[in-house]
Amino acid sequence: MTEAGRHRRWLVSLSILVASCAFGDVAVAQTNDAGDLSFELVDPKVLRVCADPRNLPFSNEKGEGFENKLAELFADKLQKKLDYVFFPQATGFVRMTLGSHRCDVIMGFPQGDDLVQGTNPYYRTSYALVAKAGSGLEEVDTLEDTRLKGKHVGIVAGTPPATNMAIAGLMGDAKPYPLMIDTRYDNSAQAMINDLAAGKIDAGVLWGPMAGFYAKQAGSLHVTPLVKETTGPKLAYRIGMGVRAADQNWKRQLNKLIQENQGEINKILLDFGVPLLDESDRPLGAETAKTP
Repeated sequence: MTEAGRHRRWLVSLSILVASCAFGDVAVAQTNDAGDLSFELVDPKVLRVCADPRNLPFSNEKGEGFENKLAELFADKLQKKLDYVFFPQATGFVRMTLGSHRCDVIMGFPQGDDLVQGTNPYYRTSYALVAKAGSGLEEVDTLEDTRLKGKHVGIVAGTPPATNMAIAGLMGDAKPYPLMIDTRYDNSAQAMINDLAAGKIDAGVLWGPMAGFYAKQAGSLHVTPLVKETTGPKLAYRIGMGVRAADQNWKRQLNKLIQENQGEINKILLDFGVPLLDESDRPLGAETAKTP
């Protein structure tokens, strides 16, 4: 899978992971203007979610990811049963799940990706630099910072910040981690965090939700969103949910749920260590988080 879907999961980290998926031939659902979801959903009585079975902190089969928790929240608000269609977040994910009418929503998808129809975004975050407390790199907030020169920095190959690192002249000392992996056996984010803890690298660059989640588990690690880049691609993204292009009423219902429950959504994200950002790239905490 990819780091944040091309940047989203592994997107982006889904550039963001899901962006590498082939949409394929998708059956066009019928819609009406009365808001009748029976024309759009696999089963109007069930919230059927398309998800990766092994992709923490986003989702897994045990329901331990933050997208699992968001799905539980929405199912409760809709008074629906919750069910999943699991498929690895890799090439063919959209085609084999949402596109095949096996499920009705992908809980996290980068805004602007035309593989699906996106809802309004429910959070904004960025790639982040992870460093040990006391390393002298905690205040580094751009890959252009001269304090990174000569440092061994971990990077998931093929993700957007790799371009920024190349422009900054950091790739010669960088340690790459694979973008496309079999999540049953490998975890590039965990491997990077382990190497950082062992002193094999000086810092690491990960998609924000993964950086926050694994750093929170490891302890003694500092996460700094990379929002001050002046060269290369911008590293902050808005994330919404993905539905089929024809499912207009369903999208409107999800938008309403996002708007009405943004506070609870933010709390779930913050509990998982996701570094939330407002539109001015300022960090959001539990007291300040608002609708993106």
